[in-house]
Amino acid sequence: MKIWVDADACPVVVKEILYRAATRTETELTLVANQFIKTPPSDYISSLQVHAGFDVADNEIVLRLTPGDLVITSDLPLADEVITKGGQALSPRGELFTKDNIKPRLGMRDFMETMRSSGIQSGGPPAFNHNDRKSFAAQLDKWLAKKPASH
Repeated sequence: MKIWVDADACPVVVKEILYRAATRTETELTLVANQFIKTPPSDYISSLQVHAGFDVADNEIVLRLTPGDLVITSDLPLADEVITKGGQALSPRGELFTKDNIKPRLGMRDFMETMRSSGIQSGGPPAFNHNDRKSFAAQLDKWLAKKPASH
């Protein structure tokens, strides 16, 4: 079981939590982005730079994902593909996407996109905060607790 990160928009604090967790639990962690991402020296942490382009990083994650892997992303269409392929998807804010909640979330996303394109201002998401960080760390710990020992 590996962790994949849709790293272009992932907050630094979340990456730091992931680095510590990967090292502590000896879990493979790969950050995928269309720019170079410096990672700490570790046998468990790597980054993968892909070509720039729409959904290139997402497509690479889906291609390499195996059932049971965890993907860190805020991208709802990517989360949907991950779930379909047997993986788990977790947002940097700690929201676990599941087959029960992903379709309604996609529907709301599409609705809000339609509203914005018609000129209605909806504002963006709230700033990332301490509660988001705590929620993310708690969900990550739950997933790691289910991971088989690496020895």
